[in-house]
Amino acid sequence: MTRILGLDPGTAITGYGIVEPRGDGAYRAVAYGALRTAAQQPLPRRLLSLYDQLRQVVAEYQPQAVAVEKLFVQRNLRSALSVGQARGVLLLVAAQEGLPVAEYTPTEVKLALTGYGAADKQQMQRMVQLLLGLTERPRPDDVADALAVALCHGQHMAWTAHFPAGGQAA
Repeated sequence: MTRILGLDPGTAITGYGIVEPRGDGAYRAVAYGALRTAAQQPLPRRLLSLYDQLRQVVAEYQPQAVAVEKLFVQRNLRSALSVGQARGVLLLVAAQEGLPVAEYTPTEVKLALTGYGAADKQQMQRMVQLLLGLTERPRPDDVADALAVALCHGQHMAWTAHFPAGGQAA
């Protein structure tokens, strides 16, 4: 059974979601939430806070794999750089823990969960809620996105287990 930690990187808020197989082909949410940093702190302190918080999550929940949303080109260069720095911290924690990392674009995640690569936020949040049997949609959006990335990786792992030779049945 592989416990997957999904991450939606950000400097102010990093969403995390941990899922594991239920045994019937579906997944259950083990834990989810947001890692937050104080806007008034200098960036190095915020990155250290993010590092410390993620280390605590990994220590508590012991995931066996990490899935991270890939950075896509944003209009705001400052925002893209900030997200990139947060991603670096997340990848560092995964590497220090010896965890395999998979990265998925937002389009790949949407396609895996909804079958439509241009699904909107509400469609994605609803699918995460349905697939995990949650009573309400995870909030904030970063948390729902992190759970979606984890579910995407779970689907990818199941697919490659059944079709290890590039699409040929095992």
